[in-house]
Amino acid sequence: MPKQSTRIDYGRRIARAMALIAADPARPPNLEAMAEAAAFSPFHFHRLYRELTGETPAETLARERLSRAAAMLVREGLPVAVVAKSCGYGSAAAFTRAFRGAYGVPPAAYRDSGGIGTPIGNPLSPPNREHPGMFEVTIREEPALRLAALAHRGPYAAIGTVYDRLMAWAAPRGLITAEARFIALYLNDPVTVPEKDLLSEAGMTVPPGVEGSEGVRILDLPATRVSTLVFKGPYAELEGAYTWLYREWLPMSGEEPGDQPPREEYLNDPRGLPPSEWLTAVMIPLKDQTA
Repeated sequence: MPKQSTRIDYGRRIARAMALIAADPARPPNLEAMAEAAAFSPFHFHRLYRELTGETPAETLARERLSRAAAMLVREGLPVAVVAKSCGYGSAAAFTRAFRGAYGVPPAAYRDSGGIGTPIGNPLSPPNREHPGMFEVTIREEPALRLAALAHRGPYAAIGTVYDRLMAWAAPRGLITAEARFIALYLNDPVTVPEKDLLSEAGMTVPPGVEGSEGVRILDLPATRVSTLVFKGPYAELEGAYTWLYREWLPMSGEEPGDQPPREEYLNDPRGLPPSEWLTAVMIPLKDQTA
C-alpha cells in the first residue's frame, strides 16, 4: 500500500506541473517553475514527468499549442502570423514548420480548406455514395456508464489539458486500462455561449467502487439511446460534425434529442497518432421510442 500511495502522490504533484503548462501555453513555465510546482528536484523532474505521463513536458506543450492553433485557424480564420504569436511561436516560419509536421499541411492551407477531417459515420462504413453530403449515423443503446470526471469551464478546445490532469489522477490508481473509455460531456452551444462560460466534463469510465478525489467527481450516466457519427481528423474540426447532425440529420431522422448533453468518445490516443488519424465518436442522446 505505501507504494500505491506514493504513486498517487506523484501523480498529484505532476498534475500541478501540467496545470502550469495549460495555464498559458504561449508563455510556458521553465524547468525550475515546473519542478517547484511538483515539489521534485529539477534533476529528477523530467524523468518522473515522462514516466508518469508518457511524454515530455515539451511534447505536452507542443500538443497543446498546436491544438489551440488548429482551432483558431479553422474556427476563426485568423492570419497565420496572428495565430503563431498567440500560441507562443517565435515566428510564423517556426509555427508553419511545426504545424506542417503534425498536421501534414501548412497552416494557411489548413485554414483555407476548412480542415483535413471527415465524418465517416462508422469506422467500417464509408460515406454515403448516393448522397455525398450524407454520412453514416448509427443509433444504438449505450449502457449505463460510471465516469470519473473533471469539470472544465472555458473554451472546448482546451479540454485536452483537463484530460492531461485526469490521466495524472487515474494512472497511479491503475484506472487506465484497455477497457476504459474516454468520454467528454459538452453542456453548452459554443456558438451562442461565450467561450469563457462554456461548461464541459472530461471523463473516463471507471469500475464500481472507485471514488472521486482532488476535484475528480463520479458521474453516473443512465442507459440511453444515442445517435453516433464517427469523425476522423483533428478535434478542432468537430463543430462541423455537430452542425451537420443538428441541421441536417436530426430534423430528417424522426428522432428527438434526449435530456442529456452531447458526448464525445475519443477512440484512439492522440499522443501516438497524427491529427489526421484521430477518431472521435460524436453522440447525441435521443428520447426513448415507445411502441
